[in-house]
Amino acid sequence: MTATEDPTEAGPPAPDAASRRIAALLTGLGPEPNRGIHAIFVLTVAAELASVVATDEQGHPVQILPPEEVMALVRVHREASAGRSEGPWWRYLLVVSESGEVRTDYDFGEQPFPDEHLFPAEVYRADLEVFPRRRLPVWLAAHIGHADRQSRPAEMAARAEPVVAAVTDELPALPLLMGRWAVLSAAFVAVGSPWGPRVLPALGLFEGNERSGSSLWILPGDRAVLSGGVWNDPVLDAVYNSEAPMPDLYAGAPAWVANATLNPRAGIGLLSFCYWWDDGRWYRASEHTGADITAAVPGVWSEESAAAIVAALVAEEPDAHTREAALGLVRAADRGEVGRGLLVEVFGEGAIDDAYLQLTMAGISTPRSTWTASSRPV
Repeated sequence: MTATEDPTEAGPPAPDAASRRIAALLTGLGPEPNRGIHAIFVLTVAAELASVVATDEQGHPVQILPPEEVMALVRVHREASAGRSEGPWWRYLLVVSESGEVRTDYDFGEQPFPDEHLFPAEVYRADLEVFPRRRLPVWLAAHIGHADRQSRPAEMAARAEPVVAAVTDELPALPLLMGRWAVLSAAFVAVGSPWGPRVLPALGLFEGNERSGSSLWILPGDRAVLSGGVWNDPVLDAVYNSEAPMPDLYAGAPAWVANATLNPRAGIGLLSFCYWWDDGRWYRASEHTGADITAAVPGVWSEESAAAIVAALVAEEPDAHTREAALGLVRAADRGEVGRGLLVEVFGEGAIDDAYLQLTMAGISTPRSTWTASSRPV
C-alpha cells in the first residue's frame, strides 16, 4: 500500500469475486446514497482489525462496523492468498467509488505498518506457525524476534566485561562532524525543507527519506555517541531470517554508552552501528567491521560532501559562486565560527533566524563556540 493507504497508480490487480462480494455487503450497510467506501482489514490467525468508513451525501464520514458475514469472507480471502510467494497478506485495502467501482490493494509488510495496525509479536508468531514464510521483512522480523538483544540498560553497561575496542578513522573528528551536521541542519531549515538533519541542545538527529537514520549525543567531557540503523541492513537480515548471531555493537564501550544515549532503533532491534568518541578518538566494537552507514548519517564526510548538499539546496544547478559560498560556509563550521551574515550570503533572506538557532544549539555560531581551539584536530 502507498503512504496514503490508496491503491497504487500503476494499478493493483482487478478485484476478485470475493472482493466484489465484500464490497457489495459493505455498500448495503452504508448510507444511501454514499460517495464511496474506504475499508482496511488487518488480519492474522490470532488477531483482527477492521476500519470501514463510508462518505455520505454531504461528504461526512460514517463509520461502518463490518458484521461477521463480511469478516468471514475476509478471512477466506486471506487464506486464499497464502499460496503467493510472499505468503498471505497482512493488510487488505478495499475502496468502493461513488459509481460502484471496486479497487483493492494488499500489504505484505515491505514497509512498517502504522502503529495502530501493528500487533504484539506473539500474534505474528502464531500466524507464522499456521502460514510459515521463507523470509520476513527485516523490520517485521525484528519486531517478532529482537527480544531486547540490542538493549543496553545503564546497569548492564556499568557491569559489562572490559574488552579492547577498536579505534577507527571511518568518521571525521567529532568537532568537524558536529559542525558539518549543524551547518547541514541550518541549510535545510533555511530553505524551509522538512527533510535533512536537525540539532537540539547536546543532540543531533537525522532521518533519511528511505528510513535509515541516526542520532549523535554530545556528552560533557568531550564525549559523544553516534548510533543508528541502515534500512534493510543485510547483517540484521541474516540475524533475523538466517539465525546468524547478533553482532555485539557495544563490546568495549564505556558505561555511558547505554540506552539513554543510543538511537531508539536499539529498542526495536534495528540498530546497525554504534560509535563512541572519547579521549579525542572514535571507537567501535572490535569484532564489528565498519558497515556502509552513509545512508544513515548526513553528508558530513568531507568539506566537499557537505558543501555539495548545501549548494544543491540553494539551486538545482548551482553556479561556481554558489558552490564557493557553500564551501565557505562549511569551512566556517569546521572552525566553529559561523556568523549570521554568512548564512544570509548563502541563502538570502530565508528562514535565517531558525537556521542560525541550529548553529547556536550546536555551539558553532559566532561570537561563541563550545569547541575550543585545543579540542580541534590539527
